[in-house]
Amino acid sequence: MKVAFLGTGKMAGAIAGGLVQTGTFRGEELIGYDVLPESLAEFGKHNGAGMAGSAAEAVDAAQIVVIAVKPQHLSAALSPVCGAFDGKMVISIAAGVPIARIAQLTGARRIVRVMPNTPALVGEGCGAFAVSEEVTSEDLSVVERILGAIGRFYRTGESLLDAVTALSGSGPAYVFDFISALADGGVTEGLSRNVALNLAAQTVLGSAKLVLESGKHPGELRDMVSSPAGTTIAGLNELENRAFRAAVISAVRAAASRSRELGKS
Repeated sequence: MKVAFLGTGKMAGAIAGGLVQTGTFRGEELIGYDVLPESLAEFGKHNGAGMAGSAAEAVDAAQIVVIAVKPQHLSAALSPVCGAFDGKMVISIAAGVPIARIAQLTGARRIVRVMPNTPALVGEGCGAFAVSEEVTSEDLSVVERILGAIGRFYRTGESLLDAVTALSGSGPAYVFDFISALADGGVTEGLSRNVALNLAAQTVLGSAKLVLESGKHPGELRDMVSSPAGTTIAGLNELENRAFRAAVISAVRAAASRSRELGKS
């Protein structure tokens, strides 16, 4: 079985890298195509994948095709190979593009729409996927193996992928902003930039791991840190006064709304 990548940017590279590193696929079982030769060369160099001279060559060589093209370039990228996907499973990571549109552009019937996120670059991605009715149980098993190579993914209805896009797809940007602000606070209080940034990043990493591994609700874990009349509750009160939680919820809702808009364009 071979996997073709149409588009060999960072996310495609993360998926291919995860497949090779986990032994899910060998480099020679992967093939990529990109209109940017430098991107394709980088993809081949880092993953040991084959490099096709055209989209048609890549699609023809594989049983699974990963569409990793930016949504605004999707029509131009797929029109030359529309109809070449017969019998193949298509995995699309094009944000906001519904399964019905992928089917129209490719002619494929077995389609998986995935919303990954950038932590996939370090094997810690997460997200969700939805499938067309024609996807088989065997297909699902392969999809779960592929996505498991880059993180944690959950099957959901396609109508919920806008919410997933807003939460885990856009979420890393919110977290990066929080880490930066947390570090700035430390620098303001006298810590060096390097120490503050590393403390902030590790604090977020450790806290996230504690949520995932303890099985406790974040509110319960927060209360464990918040001693009566202590430093943490003073800081939490300031966040509450500035509507921190409401701002985050509003950010997710705004991103979901924008994702729905893009899906209609």
